[in-house]
Amino acid sequence: MTSVTIEYVIMIPLLLTQVIIFPFVASTMTSNWQNSQRNVELQDTADHLASTIQQLYLTINSQDVLACNVTQASTLPLTVASYPFTATGSLNNPPDHGATKILRVTLTMDDVGNTASANAVLGPNVQWTESTFRSTSSDASIIVTKFSNGTLSFSFGG
Repeated sequence: MTSVTIEYVIMIPLLLTQVIIFPFVASTMTSNWQNSQRNVELQDTADHLASTIQQLYLTINSQDVLACNVTQASTLPLTVASYPFTATGSLNNPPDHGATKILRVTLTMDDVGNTASANAVLGPNVQWTESTFRSTSSDASIIVTKFSNGTLSFSFGG
């Protein structure tokens, strides 16, 4: 008779642990994996956007390109991991007038709040206009204005 009691003392807590803890652990692990996947995809998108801006700078900064307005339509997906996202940019302004400027592009997923950032190295003749890039906007684009003095003004459209 005592062996039955010992079995219950051992088995009931073990079963309760499996019923309660296993689903919680499985759910937590799945959630962490999904979050990591979203971060990786969002970082890839941020890198792509920063690279596109840098390529636009290198192309339009050429002496062969005169004063103009260029709009690069978005080549980014509308969603990352099924979530739309918003991009913003901030340009560092070093005290040395001829120093290289770095544009930091930050993407934030709507609804879940994941963020990723990437940098685009630009020249000293760049200005940044505060603007927002909405992935689901039909006007999502990168706008570059080249002035006759060689200054390039970047902003997001949409």
